[in-house]
Amino acid sequence: MAQCNGDCAHCGGCGGELVLSLPELRLLNQLGENAFLPVARRADTQAPIYREDEEETQERYSLILQCLEKKGLISIDFDKPLLGADMSRYEDCPIWGSFALTARGQEVLDILDKQGAKE
Repeated sequence: MAQCNGDCAHCGGCGGELVLSLPELRLLNQLGENAFLPVARRADTQAPIYREDEEETQERYSLILQCLEKKGLISIDFDKPLLGADMSRYEDCPIWGSFALTARGQEVLDILDKQGAKE
C-alpha cells in the first residue's frame, strides 16, 4: 500500500491508503523502467490488451490496466501508438496505442521507492 493524497475520486474512496495488488505493482514498476508500453484493443470493445509478458492472462492484464487507470496512476492513449515498437503480438487488434504513468503514478512509485509497501 502507498499513502494516498486524499483525492479519492480516482480510486473510489480508500481512507488514506491506496491499495495495489502485486500485479498492479509489477506493472507500475515496468512503467518506471520504460516510459511507455504498448497496448491495443479490438474494434468491438474498449478493453485494453497487453501482451508484453505472460505473468498474467490477457483478461487479467485488461482488468489491471483498467484499475490502474481508474486509480489515476496510468493513462491509456489509443491515439498515440508507440513508433517503432514491435507490435507483432497485436496483429489481430486493429487499434494500437500506448500507456504511461501519470504524475500521480510517478509519485506513488517514488513513495514506494522511499517508504516501501505494507502487505
